[in-house]
Amino acid sequence: MLALWVLLAGLLTGATLVWGRPVNNNVAIPGSDAQIAHDLMREGFGPGYDVGGTVQLVLYTADGTLLEKPRKKAVEKALDELRRVPNVAKVETPYRMGGIAANMQIGMIVVRLGSVEGVSPTESARQLTAAASPPLTEAGIEVVPANPGTPADKEIKSGTSEIIGLLIALLVLLFAFGTLVAALIPIFTAVISIGVGLGVIGLLGHVADVPSTAPVIATMIGLGVGIDYALFLLSRYRRLLAEGVPVVEAVRQTISSSGGAVVFAGGTVIIALSALMLAGFPVLTALGWITGISVVCAVLTSITLVPALLGILGHRINALRMPFFGRSGTDGSGWARLSDWVAGRPWRVLLITTAVLAALTVPAAGLKLGSLDDGYGDKNTPYRRAYELLEAGFGPGANGPIIVVAKVGEQVDEDDKIVSTVKRRIERVDGVSYVMDPQINENGRSLLIQVLPDYAPSDARTIDVVKAIRALDIPGVELHVGGKVAGLADASDQIVERTPIVVGVVVLLSALLLLLAFRAPIIALKAAVMNLVSLGAAFGTLAVVFSVGLGSSLIGMDPPPSVEGAYLETLFFTVPIERYVPLMLFAVLFGLSMDYEVFLLTSVRQAYARHGDNRRSVAEGLGATGRVITSAALIMVAVFTAFIAYPDPLVKVFGVGLAAAIAVDATIIRGFLVPSTMVLLGRWNWWIPRWLDRILPNLAIEGAEETAERPVREPDLAATAR
Repeated sequence: MLALWVLLAGLLTGATLVWGRPVNNNVAIPGSDAQIAHDLMREGFGPGYDVGGTVQLVLYTADGTLLEKPRKKAVEKALDELRRVPNVAKVETPYRMGGIAANMQIGMIVVRLGSVEGVSPTESARQLTAAASPPLTEAGIEVVPANPGTPADKEIKSGTSEIIGLLIALLVLLFAFGTLVAALIPIFTAVISIGVGLGVIGLLGHVADVPSTAPVIATMIGLGVGIDYALFLLSRYRRLLAEGVPVVEAVRQTISSSGGAVVFAGGTVIIALSALMLAGFPVLTALGWITGISVVCAVLTSITLVPALLGILGHRINALRMPFFGRSGTDGSGWARLSDWVAGRPWRVLLITTAVLAALTVPAAGLKLGSLDDGYGDKNTPYRRAYELLEAGFGPGANGPIIVVAKVGEQVDEDDKIVSTVKRRIERVDGVSYVMDPQINENGRSLLIQVLPDYAPSDARTIDVVKAIRALDIPGVELHVGGKVAGLADASDQIVERTPIVVGVVVLLSALLLLLAFRAPIIALKAAVMNLVSLGAAFGTLAVVFSVGLGSSLIGMDPPPSVEGAYLETLFFTVPIERYVPLMLFAVLFGLSMDYEVFLLTSVRQAYARHGDNRRSVAEGLGATGRVITSAALIMVAVFTAFIAYPDPLVKVFGVGLAAAIAVDATIIRGFLVPSTMVLLGRWNWWIPRWLDRILPNLAIEGAEETAERPVREPDLAATAR
């Protein structure tokens, strides 16, 4: 089994090196007005009018102007170099109407690409910048590319964050187990799992749309769950060895009991991620099923590779003991004392934890959603530099032009009155700064007009401008509005509209899976509610850090140009949260939170099966799993926190949200809220109606020897009251 997994990981990795990992950032929004506009842009307006088909190179000279003869000669030479670059169809000089700012120091070269299929906008911008730079730099002109893509096109380079996460995870495992051999098993298993998963994802790029961000998100989630699942199995195995169980029998019992918990826990994550396909946004759909592949690989390696390693190592799992790390035993005496304390005063614990969670959740009401533009990016990136130059030279709207496509009923030319009428009506819209001359397609039946708003792409008022243009009623003209801002707004509206469906499906299917696993409807319903509580705390943390601004600078974000200046404004500034981020966070966090619920309930259920004492089983279950759940949560938090160091603001948002939710879920909720409610519910925890008990299939998580218990029917209400 070990040889099979290592060989599979090696072959898939080698295959992706040979055949590549193609990506396709399909940002189509079926049925939306922006999608109609983008489709019309491809009809006869020439090359470059496609998503990612235009690259802007921003020019800046600090000394003199771009109109001086030596600099103008350098610009012309750069234009010639750009025309020689493959796939370049048209190059527009900055010496055109609207191509140079009023201060004559900032200009813009527009490059139209011949084809965008299979071409990375980021790579195209890099090649064009390299071609134009030599003559411009020699003449003292700075050249930087504006961001040519959409948020889906962002290149998130992996490597450093994953290494940091693995190193911190290794330290946590050393503290948890105290031996180097035991600590390395979850790391090794997760690395093999990620290798296989990324290999499969890379090869699938040849037959399916794989966004460029998908492998990194799959790595984040796959690394976390892969280590967690192996950690849970390893803890169970070492406990059995400490009880004197022989090696082979200990492996068998580990997989027959805890292995089932891993399968069900992974199933909840996959269900939550798969529900993203209901959002109706291709990028989210792809992110859901692609990340699900990494979870499937984590589950498979946990229930096959881990037992193989345990069988090979046997008692040598406790070899290479590290001084000052861990304990000689595997008992969680600290958690056992805490569990006894919680079980002894459930009402007090319930009230206090409810108050704490409410305080963490309240700020979520102030979560500010919007578009996250390059003005919030790292100052060290060329895109941030280009953003600042465009804003200084052409106004904030230059960083997010609105594209209007007007369909007319009959063939027209530039002298027809309808052309000037359309331009004039758009110019009168509140919030419009500048309207470029309309372009007419080759059949004369469509007009393409670029509109610069008064506001930055991240400003909510820009969306109001989009809506106002769409509301124009011009006889004989059908207006459609596209561009980055309009596209993201349409995607956000569609996602918000379908969010209740996605949430409902995730909650119901996850609760159903828990019902099948534990045959306890109250437990299943309560688990879903507890996960929603942890999500509220996560969104509250995001609101404090980004919407209030009490930590945006502390996590390495640079203030946008609009707030730079005063000390307090630079230290505390708000950052909008992309409208699709809450739904993605919900899907990921709901699945991950259910992992800890399954682990805890499995242990409580096993204890209850042995003696039937509810309060004692809750205390024993928390005491047995507290240490492993805490270690698993620390690893998750470490992995997600490592990504906060990445300069991209969207990655920072995910890192903060995921880390905060896991920290709250594994401590306050699993350590206090869940045990206290289970103690108060008594035998109601495991109650199941007779009719439901008859129709449910027997899919118990625990092994056969773990489930030899008397069935729990209608509770004795008098005994419960006593």
